[in-house]
Amino acid sequence: MKNNHTLIIGGGIVGATLALKLAQAEMPVTMIDARPERSESDWQQVLGKRDARVYALSLASINLLKDVGAWQKIAASERKADYSQMQVWQLNGRGELLFGDSDDANNSNDSSNSNQNSETKMLGSMVEPAVIEYALWQRLTASDISQYLTVIDGQKVVDMDWLGSAQGYRVMLYDGTVIDTRLLVGADGRSSFVRRQAAIELDVLDYNQTAICCAIQTDKPHRATARQAMLPTGTLALLPLADITDEDKANPQHWQSIVWTLPRNQALALLEETPRYIADKLAAASNYELGAIREIESIASFPLTAQQAKSYVADNLVLIGDAAHGVHPLAGQGLNLGMLDVEALSEQLMHDFARSGGTLWGSNQTLRTYERLRRPHNSLMMHSFSALNWLFAGSLAQMRPIQQLRNEGMYRVSKIKPLMRLFAKQASGV
Repeated sequence: MKNNHTLIIGGGIVGATLALKLAQAEMPVTMIDARPERSESDWQQVLGKRDARVYALSLASINLLKDVGAWQKIAASERKADYSQMQVWQLNGRGELLFGDSDDANNSNDSSNSNQNSETKMLGSMVEPAVIEYALWQRLTASDISQYLTVIDGQKVVDMDWLGSAQGYRVMLYDGTVIDTRLLVGADGRSSFVRRQAAIELDVLDYNQTAICCAIQTDKPHRATARQAMLPTGTLALLPLADITDEDKANPQHWQSIVWTLPRNQALALLEETPRYIADKLAAASNYELGAIREIESIASFPLTAQQAKSYVADNLVLIGDAAHGVHPLAGQGLNLGMLDVEALSEQLMHDFARSGGTLWGSNQTLRTYERLRRPHNSLMMHSFSALNWLFAGSLAQMRPIQQLRNEGMYRVSKIKPLMRLFAKQASGV
């Protein structure tokens, strides 16, 4: 039987980042990842393919990854696409919102200058999930971390029992291993086993929409700009992808990651068509913002819902990331909210531990403070994204009074430069 200050269930990006934060502070921690361990050759095989999905990492998330030593590895790999602008527009509407380094980008006529701007004045960076996970894996196995961190791969938790506030939880794994822990952290995603076993209820909103994701190569370069079209059917995001092949690097900035939100029935019908048909429909839906689509890869889909746990904490237990909340992808903030959870929880744990002279770890007071810091903010983000989705998509959004209000609002906001700078700062997370 193993005894730990902290047991993290879930080895994804959010759980692994918290594990590294605590291990770097020389706090003993165990992390359980249900996925089998990957060897170096396994990782290289995964990384050899372009992933249609990307995370839009804010500057706050990038800074956290720097703190745990992972961002340096991502930057060295060049598997990232920094962006210095965000462009939001509506089809056949008035007004366009352009955040960030617009003057420099508009004056730039070549991709090398655009790359330089994105390095010096970037709002964030688009990174494929496996690239982030590989960088974190490299840190998890580093010698300065391993003496404080135990990683258990390829095991699922089958039972968890609360033994009282003084002892915490006893957790049993599929192979019969038993682990006692003072603090149990649920970082195990939207269908969290930890949340369900703790009998924490969930508020769920089904948008009746499905997102189609894919990677596309376009005629025009993205010029370090993350684009989002607000369409009557839902949002269409065109996000820069890193150039990974020699051919890409010879003609850079032509690959995009797509998240195309559609009414569920419409999306499912479209997915029955050929890739070429989908590509042509996608180019038309974007109003050919980046020209025609040359290639399309890795077409997939997922239903869209928002959810939030009614409580983030219980005695000796805390939820972070998707286990606690999930938002509409229209603003690309899901992972960033989870990374802010990590920052807030780790800081509060360490602050109260130091203040108590090394006696308090994961106390109810500590966990409740974390919840007060994070739940209202996450709830505001979830409802704001839902409101934006309602404002642009669906039958009510197409009523003339709503259209006029929306058009005038976007036009007025686009003319207020200090407000636009504030929006850009908020998007960066710092």
